[in-house]
Amino acid sequence: MYCTLDDIKAKLPEETILQLTDDDNLGEIDQVKIEAAIAEADSEIDGYCSVKYTVPFAVVPAVIKKVSVDLAIYHLYARRVEVMPEVRDRNRSNAVGLLKDISKGLVKLGEVAATAPVQPQQSPVITSSPRLFGRDKMKGL
Repeated sequence: MYCTLDDIKAKLPEETILQLTDDDNLGEIDQVKIEAAIAEADSEIDGYCSVKYTVPFAVVPAVIKKVSVDLAIYHLYARRVEVMPEVRDRNRSNAVGLLKDISKGLVKLGEVAATAPVQPQQSPVITSSPRLFGRDKMKGL
């Protein structure tokens, strides 16, 4: 996962997160819904970034963490509200725009994220039985 509940809490008040996840009115943040929103966000990130980078990222670049938080928050809102708040819609649009630029190579993630490895070209391996006839073996015939 590219972000955590704590990262989301840094951007949203805990009360808002509770309202977005507590479908059963238990008074607790539903961790399963948080993880689902993060997984959905990370899937989008991987879809765009896999063009240029090996995903999932072993070391998460800061920009990817921010995008993951913004997209996860968007997905949390999307499951509960009919009209998306403008700021959430704008953050999602900005995040997707950034991901498109990353996939085109216009934005680089730095040395932390290694580029996708080039698959080595493999040559066919040919094996055969030893020769039955050759110049040395034909002399005595």
